[in-house]
Amino acid sequence: MLLDGKRLVITGVLTDDSIAWHTARLAQEQGAELVLTGFGRSRRLTERAAKRLPQPPDVLELDINRPEDVVALVAALERRWGAVDGALHAIAFAPEDALGGRFLETPADSAATAFTTSAFSFKTLAAGLLPLLQAAEGGSLVALDFDNRQAWPAYDWMGVAKAALQAVTRYLARDLGPHRVRVNLVSAGPLRTVAAKSIPGFERFQEVWGGRAPLGWDVDSPEAVARMAVVLLSDWAPMTTGEVVHVDGGFHAVALGPGE
Repeated sequence: MLLDGKRLVITGVLTDDSIAWHTARLAQEQGAELVLTGFGRSRRLTERAAKRLPQPPDVLELDINRPEDVVALVAALERRWGAVDGALHAIAFAPEDALGGRFLETPADSAATAFTTSAFSFKTLAAGLLPLLQAAEGGSLVALDFDNRQAWPAYDWMGVAKAALQAVTRYLARDLGPHRVRVNLVSAGPLRTVAAKSIPGFERFQEVWGGRAPLGWDVDSPEAVARMAVVLLSDWAPMTTGEVVHVDGGFHAVALGPGE
């Protein structure tokens, strides 16, 4: 099995239609032992989704923007395992006024919130877990991305935050490589998840994606994205770091689809 004996932290599970949930399911099927994280009132959703996994894992508190939560999480993981082999970063948020076509009107504090929660948080998670990854003599960190080389309708400051996430990934790959820690992104096509439903104009994404992507695209199936995340969390990509791996049916590679 790809993840036999691996100890993984999975963030961002809210419901069982999310990429993070499907990654957790596949990781367990491939032999991993998991801990999920959640916080505040939404933690109940995470705990409910955890019960639908093959082996319901514990859910630990983590608001990534609260330093005390990161310290408490690391301490709990040290007591539990003594080391960690990898983590999935599936954390993103932008205030309402940072989305929906109001790019020019977005205040600085809302843009900063999008950056801190969606990009800087990958550094926060990586730095917090580094001692446990070192105890495991290396590991893998994977974050979920959405291709941001172009400006998308309504995506606005979340698109900017995702561009920052790619830059954060490259610098983490530079600084964590000497510790044998790989850092990569999975850039997914649009999926009909809870997070996607909060993006104004999401239906425009799904309208064009399936027709343009050479392999087609199913907005209701996170399976392919989750599989790539599992591969990157495993030891099957030992010399891959700082990469953005697209799982989008090939949409990113073509300018026009069949018949366009």
